Amino acid sequence: DGLIIGASYLVSIPIGIATTLAVIFHEIPQEIGDFGSLIYGGFSKIKAIIFNFISALFAILGAFIVLLFGMDSEQLINFLIPFAAGGFIYIASSDLIPELHKQTNPKKSFWQFVVFVLGIGLMLSLLLIE
Repeated sequence: DGLIIGASYLVSIPIGIATTLAVIFHEIPQEIGDFGSLIYGGFSKIKAIIFNFISALFAILGAFIVLLFGMDSEQLINFLIPFAAGGFIYIASSDLIPELHKQTNPKKSFWQFVVFVLGIGLMLSLLLIE
């Protein structure tokens, strides 16, 4: 995650902000799930929080590495952006979309659609700001 955040800021600030927001919204449920897995695996709450925090630091480290070494390398950016985008597309197509198709409750389906449209609106507004 840190690699894509760092590379996106090298492209432009608005793209960096949009990518950072996307990663944050992706990370929140993932970290909650990781925390639950650690608790289920026998970790104490404090130890699970510490391990989650340490793993999050690697994303920050990755962003700094890309910003440090990527300033002079357009080839690095041209590789990282499509690579990371492919990862996000894979996650959406293999994990999220099949789960959405399992939903049979019309009210929940409606709210999923509303949140989807809001996400598109957020991305469009970031595009207009750029």
